[in-house]
Amino acid sequence: MGAAVQQPSGGGNRRRGRRRGRGRPMSEINVTPFVDVMLVLLIIFMVAAPLMTVGVPVELPKTAAGALPGDEEEPLTVTMTAGGGVEIQTTPVARDELVPKLRAIAAERTSDRVFLRADGRIAYADVMQVMGALNAGGFSNVGLVTDTGGPALDGRQADSTGQ
Repeated sequence: MGAAVQQPSGGGNRRRGRRRGRGRPMSEINVTPFVDVMLVLLIIFMVAAPLMTVGVPVELPKTAAGALPGDEEEPLTVTMTAGGGVEIQTTPVARDELVPKLRAIAAERTSDRVFLRADGRIAYADVMQVMGALNAGGFSNVGLVTDTGGPALDGRQADSTGQ
């Protein structure tokens, strides 16, 4: 299955090494096209990665609190929209179906951590009702999601790192 190239015969006075590289097939791999394709793919993924965030657009309240440490399991996110709707990840759920769905999800998960995202314009009582439903659904570790950079209780403005 190898390719053979026939050398012209004759001309005995020629030096042997003069035409050595021209007659044989090239055995090196040209990696330049491979590198070009990989760089293009890298740029595409760098541009597309921020667009793949899961969530419903809500206006989160700003606080001076820092971020919670991450888990190895994808966190469950419950979102309360300004219109009063409740969504688990990105799936809308009726409030009367919330506890049974949460129980089914809790049975499949190893972590009892859930993040609650609520629009800042929602009444405190509505947020507490959903937190009660989360607890009744089997999630006792509830984290409230906010934006950083809000005012601290001592009157000063927190910096962007949440310090």
